[in-house]
Amino acid sequence: SLLYDVLPRHIADALKDGKPIEPERREVVTIFFSDIVNFTTISSKLEPWKVSKFLDRLYSNFDSFAQAHGVFKLETIGDAYMAVTNLLEDQVEDHAVRIARFALDAIECASTTLQDEDAPELGTLKIRVGIHSGPVVANVIGKQRPKYTLFGDAVNTASRMESTSIPGKIQCTEVS
Repeated sequence: SLLYDVLPRHIADALKDGKPIEPERREVVTIFFSDIVNFTTISSKLEPWKVSKFLDRLYSNFDSFAQAHGVFKLETIGDAYMAVTNLLEDQVEDHAVRIARFALDAIECASTTLQDEDAPELGTLKIRVGIHSGPVVANVIGKQRPKYTLFGDAVNTASRMESTSIPGKIQCTEVS
């Protein structure tokens, strides 16, 4: 079922069985945010279906990297990709390293992903990446289209790391 593709198994099981979902606190996770540099400009020059195609190519690769590194993809919103480690499984020893390796793969992948396969002269993509480790609360919001999401200052800090990062680089806090 689609629920199991977009939600953690234990959450999907509870929703399927009609059980209430309680917020879950994790003392430390590592959060990854990325954003495509100049996305608004790029998307204004391409047909919408071409934008959707390059996003699909890029994020399908990110999804494969996430699986390979034991990283949980939380969501994509437009050109933003959010992922986390040490949330659904205990990765206490290496959660920051897992995210860092994932981030390196994501940056390399973006740098080889064409904006438009029919017009390679337009060039490839660049992303900005931010990483932060800290405590979060995870919960499901909504009933009709339930969304599993994270809350806490760690999320905001990771997002700020991304928004102030240099294109093609990873910016992380000392904590990570």
